Amino acid sequence: MGVANNITAILNFIAFLCSIPIIAAGIWLASKPDNECIHLFRWPVVLLGFLILLVSLAGFVGAYWYKETLLAFYLCCMAILIGLLLILLVFAFVVTRADGGYDVPGRGYREYRLEGFSSWLRNHIVYSNNWDKIRPCLAETDVCSKLTQNYITVDQFFMAHISPLQSGCCKPPTVCGYNYVNPTLWLNPVNPAADPDCYLWNNDQNQLCYNCNACKAGLLGNLRREWRKVNVILIVAVVVLIWVYVIACSAFKNAQTEDLFRRYKQGWV
Repeated sequence: MGVANNITAILNFIAFLCSIPIIAAGIWLASKPDNECIHLFRWPVVLLGFLILLVSLAGFVGAYWYKETLLAFYLCCMAILIGLLLILLVFAFVVTRADGGYDVPGRGYREYRLEGFSSWLRNHIVYSNNWDKIRPCLAETDVCSKLTQNYITVDQFFMAHISPLQSGCCKPPTVCGYNYVNPTLWLNPVNPAADPDCYLWNNDQNQLCYNCNACKAGLLGNLRREWRKVNVILIVAVVVLIWVYVIACSAFKNAQTEDLFRRYKQGWV
């Protein structure tokens, strides 16, 4: 095996290693309660990671045994996958750029408004028929029940850094002026006319604020936070993959040159 093929094989092994954090990030994203209820966002990162893994293995085999057709297939497929990864990265960055969160005086957590998030997220998740399926799915998770286990006193809860989903779905908006009993039980609002969500709050543990706009906004806030974390991994992975691809292309050309030169020498022997 020539030097160029050795380099290509090593580069494909690096690309193989890059696919592992992509797959892990996708699995982490898919395991979150909000993504379990939104099938649109669950598996694209995992799928891309597995495809990169398989193509990298094909490239490694092609380089190690110098299968020129397999190497050409690898370079073609990897270019497509890098392009798809870049599209996904840019798309995720654009739709999660806007942040609908705002600080609440005297609270450790933030609250969220729908209008602060991108129109694409609003239109495809909360302003469509999807919400009728998402709402009961969220109610079946342990997102809100965890609060009653973790926070007992009012001071503990008010200073807690709860997730956007918990902030929007598990309690009424602060502006309503409800009196705290426990994280998911609130009574006697002082200012119920301050927000339409004040009238939608229900102490029934299967309803809470799942019908509220605040819950929809909290869901989008959760998605935004999770995708921003995954974007960091994707940026690092795509930079490494592009670097690997460029060098692999050069090594592939050098391997072809070495093979041509070897055949030329054999022809003169």
